Amino acid sequence: MPVQPPGPFHTLYSQHHDWLKGWLRSRIGNTSDAADLAQDTFVRVLANRNADGIREPRTYLSTIARALLIDHFRRQSIERAYLEALAARPEPLAISPETRLAILETLTAIDAMLDGLGERTRAIFLAVQLEGLGYAAVGERLGVSVTTVKKHLIRAMTHCLLLMDD
Repeated sequence: MPVQPPGPFHTLYSQHHDWLKGWLRSRIGNTSDAADLAQDTFVRVLANRNADGIREPRTYLSTIARALLIDHFRRQSIERAYLEALAARPEPLAISPETRLAILETLTAIDAMLDGLGERTRAIFLAVQLEGLGYAAVGERLGVSVTTVKKHLIRAMTHCLLLMDD
C-alpha cells in the first residue's frame, strides 16, 4: 500500500505547533499551560475541518489561541475569587474535588452569560438578582425609569433562557 502524503492539518500542525507553543508561553509564562492551549487551538482547527483553506496560518492560529487565553485567564480569575471567598469563611469548609469543579464550571458559565449582556442590562440584572434591590431603587440608582429596568431584566432573563436551551 503506498504511503499517502501528509494532509493539510498535519502540515499545519508540524510547521506551526512549536511556534504557537512558544507564542503562548511568552504570554502565559507557563510551559505546560502553553502546551495545553496550543493543543486546544489545533483541536479547534481540526473540528472546523478547514486546515486546507487557511491563508495566514500564524494569524489564524494566534486568533484562536487569543480567545482561548482570554477564557483561561477568566477561569483563573474566577477560581482565585472563589478560593479567596472560601478562605474568608470563619470555619473551614471541606469540598470534594468534584463539587469544586462543578462550582467553578457554574461560575465560569455565569461569567460568560453576564459577559454577553450589555453594560446597563448587566448592572440592572446584578442589582436586582444579587443585591436584592427593587425595580424603583435600581431605576433611581441608574437614573432610568422602572419600565426601563423591567425591559432590561426581560432582556437578561431571555438571554439566560436562550443560553440554557443551548
